[in-house]
Amino acid sequence: MFNIRTYNKISAAGLAKLPKSHYLVGDAVDAPDAILVRSADLHNIAVNPELKAVARAGAGTNNVPVAELGKRGIVVFNAPGANANAVKELVLAGMLMSVRNLHEALEFVRGLDPNDPELEHKVEDGKKRFVGTEVIGRTLGVIGLGAIGVRVANAAKGIGMKVMGFDPHMTVEGAWALSSDVTKAGSIAEILANSDFVSLHLPLNAQTRGMINAQAIGSIREGTVLLNFAREGVVDEEAVLAALDSGRLGHYVTDFPTPRTVGHAKVIAFPHLGASTAEAEENCALMVADQLRDYLENGNVHNSVNFPSVRLARAGAQRLTVANRNVPNMIGQLSHVLGEAGANIAQMLNASRGDIAYNILDLDQPIGTEVVAAVKAIEGILAVRVL
Repeated sequence: MFNIRTYNKISAAGLAKLPKSHYLVGDAVDAPDAILVRSADLHNIAVNPELKAVARAGAGTNNVPVAELGKRGIVVFNAPGANANAVKELVLAGMLMSVRNLHEALEFVRGLDPNDPELEHKVEDGKKRFVGTEVIGRTLGVIGLGAIGVRVANAAKGIGMKVMGFDPHMTVEGAWALSSDVTKAGSIAEILANSDFVSLHLPLNAQTRGMINAQAIGSIREGTVLLNFAREGVVDEEAVLAALDSGRLGHYVTDFPTPRTVGHAKVIAFPHLGASTAEAEENCALMVADQLRDYLENGNVHNSVNFPSVRLARAGAQRLTVANRNVPNMIGQLSHVLGEAGANIAQMLNASRGDIAYNILDLDQPIGTEVVAAVKAIEGILAVRVL
């Protein structure tokens, strides 16, 4: 039986993947083996010794202390791409709202008196203030071609736009999915200088924080619309506001309202709606529940943000999984301890990611608690499980 602690409401479809015969799931579960979370901040929670995994039902993991959990041998999962369609649709909606001045037009209509006998005349007269332009034939620059960026680029091509994309770390899967009609830019500067709309789809890290700053904005075409559905911190807010006030930027469309952007005439801000569809929440929950179950029951790792991807069909009598610091001679020490105990390795898979290495070892016969203790005693071992 595995104990799963939930920190947010998780889609029932996802929870159904964790059968009650093997899983106790709830928001009051003590000493959890794993945590299921959406947006709750886990940085200050007490991590119990039994915790083996954290599954984030979404793509970003800023609310999870990934590095600290990794040091304890705790795997962190996410759901890349599960909410991609929801975010894509919101990006397109925001872009169309900006170019057709729809948010201003809506506010105008809300301000009309429904009982005014001159209502029709005022509507016809007022609409002149909201004349926009069409997106067909205009250029969208997409910075970051992961699951969401690729969908945004392809959708923009589908409505008749020219599209440029840039991502120096694009995956093979992303390259296959991206329309061949999307122009591959050589740099972010090339995107900024040649786009009417710029859409950001980047993780927030030390390299991307404040990336769209005053210098970057200086090379943007006048009147460009900047769309940020990535993370608030990838833009320098002060530089963006100054560019809006000067006319360098036509609009700033974002899913991350702040005290300085709320109410600004040229800011279209949504209340973090990117993944807020019933379909996206269900897709994320289904994905992480499957990943969590496969890890807890079989030790396989898929879509982790801190562990390497490792999947091995079971063989032998017992499975041993070992997470350790990625340093020399760990495999040798593991083999020595198991060999001294007379345990033969039927099959083994080892992989590493950064400072963490992860091993799956299928043994021909079960091992005792004293052998497990000997493995745990090896310097650099982070976590050991017997499955």
